[in-house]
Amino acid sequence: MTVKPDFSKHANQAATAPAFLSVWDMHSYYGESYIVQGISFNVHEGEIVALLGRNGAGKTTTLRSIARLDNPQVNHGEIWLDHQPLHNMKSYEAAVAGLGLVPEDRRIIPGLTVEENLKLAQIQPPIGWSIQRLYELFPRLGERRNQEGVTLSGGEQQMLSIARALARDIKLLLLDEPYEGLAPVIVDEIEKTLRLIKEQGMTTILVEQNAVRALQLADRAIILDTGTIAFDGSAAEVLENESLRAEYLAI
Repeated sequence: MTVKPDFSKHANQAATAPAFLSVWDMHSYYGESYIVQGISFNVHEGEIVALLGRNGAGKTTTLRSIARLDNPQVNHGEIWLDHQPLHNMKSYEAAVAGLGLVPEDRRIIPGLTVEENLKLAQIQPPIGWSIQRLYELFPRLGERRNQEGVTLSGGEQQMLSIARALARDIKLLLLDEPYEGLAPVIVDEIEKTLRLIKEQGMTTILVEQNAVRALQLADRAIILDTGTIAFDGSAAEVLENESLRAEYLAI
């Protein structure tokens, strides 16, 4: 087994426990545009971390870089997940290593039912997240198991996208704008589900424009400002610090 190096001395906040995810000095580009400018942080197992910042701060680029997608291009830095070096992997290898990205556009597969979307993603045999367990977590999906996934409402598609990621028995869940375009009552339902997932030990990084809702859910917050880390600390501290919210989040 490859042993993960200790990047705690590089992180913006001292770690109190071994990091489950370590990002060290990561630089990411879109073409010649320099988006993520040498960020370092740790995420501990079971945490929900809210990754926040104004539009263009580099939040989605950070998620996509961790997920090892071809665009953006990561030119420097290291990413370690549970003793495995993601920075040397292709996106499909990172997925096999336990990383699950739920993109903003959800990407439900046309022509497949809810259950077929889940079965296509599920490892065989399932270790932790059986189809039945996913239906217990998302009862609406169970009710609509034979309905084509793309015909679901926006909130139900978001549930399906999250369930599909969990079906692969992932170690780290990356959520990009899970509340985008959803009615408040649906946001409440998804937030409740994310709390249940956390109770079962899932480590999560959440990018969300609704910063207050994200902070109320998260244990920690990382605030990006033009590709660099402006703050790394407790979510409660951001909620309590009006000047910090005004400067970096416009709330």
